[in-house]
Amino acid sequence: MKIPKIPVFNLPDSPLYDLAQKRVPVAEITKDLVLYKDGGAALILESTSLNFGLLSEREQEAVVAAYAALINSLSFSVQILVRTQKKDVSQYLSKLEEKYNKIENPKLKKLMQGYRAFIADTIKKKNVLGKRFFIIIPFSPLELGLSKNIFGRLKADDKPLPYSKDYIIKKVETALYPKRDHLIRQTGRLGLKLHQLTNEEIIKLFFDTYNPDTESIKVDKIQETESGETKEIQNEATAN
Repeated sequence: MKIPKIPVFNLPDSPLYDLAQKRVPVAEITKDLVLYKDGGAALILESTSLNFGLLSEREQEAVVAAYAALINSLSFSVQILVRTQKKDVSQYLSKLEEKYNKIENPKLKKLMQGYRAFIADTIKKKNVLGKRFFIIIPFSPLELGLSKNIFGRLKADDKPLPYSKDYIIKKVETALYPKRDHLIRQTGRLGLKLHQLTNEEIIKLFFDTYNPDTESIKVDKIQETESGETKEIQNEATAN
């Protein structure tokens, strides 16, 4: 009598695997915009910072009033993203070492030595953190009109967008550019400057987000690469 084969813990016969690229909703980064597979999009603005504690009482009141005016003027949704990352200052310490060796004045050399010791001691006591501030303006795929690919899981990988790319970009630019200009004007009253991220800067941001263990010095080299190398980095980051 043949005993039937009983699966142990319902384990599959073959391992389950899938590409990480299929789990990332981004279809393409083009014309300084992020296009999603469902037809949506996003525009990313990076903001400068403002040290509120160093302002006078009157200046603080003016900033609070300007911020309240900004919030009340919004007739569309935005996303505020604050990224806090540990800074790698090893390259900065190396530059200090080079400057120290070139100084001939003994008094200046002593000051540089003390400053370098202060930086090294600060790093030992606590982490050096850097903050970046972003404002994301989203574009809903529903603004394109109804399409069979908007709802549900996409079936065809060769046609990731529900409409042609040129049509989507035109609709996105028409919808998001006035919102971008409005935010730039309003934040200017706060003493802040907004900068729209370029294709290379968006790629670097996504690469850093999906590869958090990458050293900051290595990531900074992406911006210095040529356009062809940047595309290669984009494909590698998405595939992993």
